[in-house]
Amino acid sequence: MKKIRGLPVPHSKNTAGCAPVEIPPPLEVTLPMKMHSGSPAKPVVAAGDHVKVGQLIGEADGRVSSPVHASVSGKVKSINDTDSVTGQKAISVTIASDGEQSVYEGAAPPPVTSLAQFLEAVHNSGVVGLGGAGYPTAPKLTLKESVELDYILINGAECEPYITSDTRAMIDEAEYVAEGARLMKEYLKPKTIRICIESNKPEAIQKMRGLIENDAGIEVHVLPSLYPQGERKVLVYNVTGRIVPEGGRLTDVGCIVINCTTAAVFAKYIKTGMPLVSRIVTVDGSAVKSPRNVIAPIGTPIRELFDFCGGLKDDVRKILLGGPMMGAAVPGLDVPVVKVTNAVLAFSEKDAAPPVPSACIKCGRCIAKCPMRLMPSSIENAFELKNLESLKKHKVNMCAECGCCAYLCPSKRPLAQVMTLSKNMLWEARQK
Repeated sequence: MKKIRGLPVPHSKNTAGCAPVEIPPPLEVTLPMKMHSGSPAKPVVAAGDHVKVGQLIGEADGRVSSPVHASVSGKVKSINDTDSVTGQKAISVTIASDGEQSVYEGAAPPPVTSLAQFLEAVHNSGVVGLGGAGYPTAPKLTLKESVELDYILINGAECEPYITSDTRAMIDEAEYVAEGARLMKEYLKPKTIRICIESNKPEAIQKMRGLIENDAGIEVHVLPSLYPQGERKVLVYNVTGRIVPEGGRLTDVGCIVINCTTAAVFAKYIKTGMPLVSRIVTVDGSAVKSPRNVIAPIGTPIRELFDFCGGLKDDVRKILLGGPMMGAAVPGLDVPVVKVTNAVLAFSEKDAAPPVPSACIKCGRCIAKCPMRLMPSSIENAFELKNLESLKKHKVNMCAECGCCAYLCPSKRPLAQVMTLSKNMLWEARQK
């Protein structure tokens, strides 16, 4: 089977050997009620309330939503309605920590003996797609009766440069990853579960193989190290040979993709009763003095992570949440860690200065290496002309926004940004 195309980008997995270290609880945390796709959670606390670690502070609102839990113990300082990054309306709860990290008395392992109880537990854990997508996990695992589930792919590819948080989860929390696979095998009853790991993670491969060697129907699938190997449609094709149709769902081809850390979180909740209140975050980049992996409470300001890693160098130019290929730049150090924050990267002036674009030379490199087999240069032309029919014809909505086109472009065209803006243009046209 011919594999989907990709790029051998520099791995820069500098922190792969760094076991995550828990940071001290910050003085306060800010917990957005929308850290996931779908509807934001609704606050169930008020300013002045005292809360404990693991206590529900935001209940899910709708089928596609996710609850939010206190990550520190202390007093609710305020409930704000503005997102500090985008400036848009988005409710968040700020908790002033008492430094004690007292655990909520109601945090107890839930009973799980049926599919319904399993799905309820996944929902109550607060877990979402922790690889960056942020889609609530419970509705993803809630299948229609007509779906015949052949594969569950546990995504441990982690193909983006620098990020090693999933790698460490498969090493340091491997028992929970394996247990998450067993739970899905028991209650969702797929024909096969494959834990998909790139070949540049030998310790994770060895650890996971050892834990599931006696589990029938669960296996480790080793992938070549190639970006964007972990993109869900790419992963499905490269592992199963199945093509997800335009506008289709993975379940249309009998597949589900679940991030490895996501599986570990709901397995841990079912065993301990502690929902998603912290996560492993990779702190790295050329402007970080001592890169490492940390365990941070959700809502921690990213400045606390950098301070724990020795601080930032004087020539810091850009800070990203996520990886350098698909991550988002942030305006300051008060931005909080959210559920999907797998990395916080800081880069120096030398590494972060934006390139100066020049005219397209029609070399075709963006077309040759697009994993979705699109024509980014033609899409850019259609975007500039605001030609909606041409954008549809060139299937811009199939774009995975992986950034391969921009990475390869010798003219330094902002192709990745154009792909996103083109999708937005089509979406806005549909709303009208």
